[in-house]
Amino acid sequence: MKKIIIVGGVAGGMSAATRLRRLNEEAEIIVLEKGPFVSFANCGLPYYVSGEISEKDSLLIQTPEALKARFNIDVRPLHEAIKIDAKEKIVTIKHKEELLEESYDYLILSPGAKPFIPPIKGLAEAKNAFSLRNVPDLDRIMNHLEKEKTKHATVIGAGFIGLEMAENLRHRGLEVTVVEKAPHVLPPLDEEMAAYVKKELIRNGVKVMTNQSAVAFQNEGKEITLEDGSTLLSDLTILSVGVRPENTLAESAGIELGFGGGILVDENYQTSLPDIYAVGDAIVVKQQITGEDALIALASPANRQGRQVADAISGHRRKNKGSIGTAIVRVFDSSAASTGLSERAAKQAGLDIQVVHVSGKDHAGYYPGATDVLLKLIFNPKQGLFTGHKASGKKESTNESTFWQRPLKRDSPFLIYQS
Repeated sequence: MKKIIIVGGVAGGMSAATRLRRLNEEAEIIVLEKGPFVSFANCGLPYYVSGEISEKDSLLIQTPEALKARFNIDVRPLHEAIKIDAKEKIVTIKHKEELLEESYDYLILSPGAKPFIPPIKGLAEAKNAFSLRNVPDLDRIMNHLEKEKTKHATVIGAGFIGLEMAENLRHRGLEVTVVEKAPHVLPPLDEEMAAYVKKELIRNGVKVMTNQSAVAFQNEGKEITLEDGSTLLSDLTILSVGVRPENTLAESAGIELGFGGGILVDENYQTSLPDIYAVGDAIVVKQQITGEDALIALASPANRQGRQVADAISGHRRKNKGSIGTAIVRVFDSSAASTGLSERAAKQAGLDIQVVHVSGKDHAGYYPGATDVLLKLIFNPKQGLFTGHKASGKKESTNESTFWQRPLKRDSPFLIYQS
């Protein structure tokens, strides 16, 4: 009977565990999760801040008890893998103050990513600055909101999570300022597509400052100095400036790392060490359009990778073809969606592209409720390939157009993916 240890739960790790059980009823499957929750809806965390999601338990998808009963998987929260002996095939685990050891036949790493904490003067002393990645992060934010007088909130970073937090803090009644270093919000989109979202933020009372960055925190985080010398008052600051691969365990084991510190894997998700695999936000993937190494920290690719690594270990080879990067975000009554490269990124990659903008309604104009939607198609006319697709519109309208999920040859049928 094979023994498989999975380090990390949530998307990649739990997808691997449940798929392994479906493929092998006899294998011993152990999931080690350093946090208290092994399976939760991290995309839903911002919506608990405003109360749109009223019960925190609804964010918890599976419990160890339920996973044991349904799949016979041994799930161990608050068990952190701290060392791998690849030669002896042993993992050292820290549980509270106790050190444990577990042997394995196969090891799957799904450690995820950690928030990037920018090196800003005074940030370490800021008692009101938080990032949001998991349920304990959410608890810290909610505890601050409930115990401290909080009127002004600052969100540093206008990516997907940053804007979701800006919306939900505004719904909670706070005065919200978004600070973004790039020229526009939602950097994965191009400026004309992101303008619709910026307009919606401003319409709902959110102050948006682009081409700006925080350079210092004073008074334990209650004052923030910006690059232009201006100062913001902030009772609460959300840091949302991206993530980095959680590679500490892999690096200490001697596993080869690549682009951006991500774990290098082959087409079967095997690392540079035998019988050790990796999936999720921590691995280097191929950007499907350019073929270049990339880090794409999204739940959908992590879920797919988890299922595919289970297939690979079970002898059903599923080639890792990389990721294209598809995401959609709601901001108040608007939404924006993106797949593939932006026009800017395509040009930086040296691709020969053309761009088409299409504006219209999300459904027939004569039918009640039709709303405007703006689409942007980025394509290579010589190769007959789409390289990117962007959409902005009302909050349901972009769902109708999500999305071409892969570059398509001219003679291929269109693949429409409903996100």
